[in-house]
Amino acid sequence: MSQVKSERKGRAAVLVAGSWGTALAAVLAGNGYDVQLWTRSAEHAYKMNASHKNEKYLPGVALPASLHATTDMQEALRDVDLALFVAPSSAMRAVAKQAAPYLAEDALVVHATKGFEADTLKRMTTVLSEELNRPAEKIVVLSGPSHAEEVIRKQPTTVVVASADMNAAEQAQDAFMSTYFRVYTNPDVVGVEVAGAIKNIIALGAGLSDGLGFGDNAKAALLTRGLAEISRLGTAMGANPLTFAGLAGVGDLVVTCTSQHSRNWRAGSMLADGTSLEEVLERMGMVVEGVRTTRAANELAKQYDVQMPITAELYSVLFANNSPKSAVENLMGRLKTHEIEQLG
Repeated sequence: MSQVKSERKGRAAVLVAGSWGTALAAVLAGNGYDVQLWTRSAEHAYKMNASHKNEKYLPGVALPASLHATTDMQEALRDVDLALFVAPSSAMRAVAKQAAPYLAEDALVVHATKGFEADTLKRMTTVLSEELNRPAEKIVVLSGPSHAEEVIRKQPTTVVVASADMNAAEQAQDAFMSTYFRVYTNPDVVGVEVAGAIKNIIALGAGLSDGLGFGDNAKAALLTRGLAEISRLGTAMGANPLTFAGLAGVGDLVVTCTSQHSRNWRAGSMLADGTSLEEVLERMGMVVEGVRTTRAANELAKQYDVQMPITAELYSVLFANNSPKSAVENLMGRLKTHEIEQLG
């Protein structure tokens, strides 16, 4: 693995300018890339360029001088060596379709989005492969326990980059690795993507648990059994079980279920006090991937014939008007079973 260098590395584009996209754009800029940060909003781009901050999503933190915001997709992707897609799962296909005509064939493609496409249940590497007309094996996914609010302030963070093409994974590792942002490689794309998506569902449950006033016992059980659900679906889809014991699995699960920065945790906590899903999403003002992912994962569980009781009960709360307390009672009242058998 190459050491982090301070000289200019080339050009990178980051699509789009939300909190996570902005934080990762700052990592790349700090590592020597000239970064174009794409946003649909002309006002948003103007304010970022004028203030050198993204006050909308990461207020109060200065952005690197080599980071420039733009609404021009062709300008953003001109001569880039690396294109990082951080669009919400619901917008990934549209953003990739818009980017496709301008993206160089030899550019490294990375995504850092945690979710499935709602209608097709496809993982993000598949969506990007289809729209960018390049092999999914060449695409890299970046995931792990990493809140944007901490990364943008250069607090120590460790993530994983996964690709079937280890050369591509190592290129991404070299691009993002820094003194505060440590990057590991992993060939298990399916496991990393599934873990990153499903942990958002468990974080919704953790927020519900805390909002209902349950204690540490309940949360520990939720995280443990949630990890079992992640592993169960992931292995059915072809993932390596060891991935779920790593950064993309238990690491991301813990940080998302316990942190004040977690949108999914906050959304679950708000649902616990009787706030409607529509009002929760309106008040959040940002994408809560766990909501869409719950619907997708509920369908994937049926498709792969795996048991995901936590996901099923959260689905009932989000989309079938079940009360959070009833969902907990249903989970606790399930038929007795063996723990280890359920991990398969």
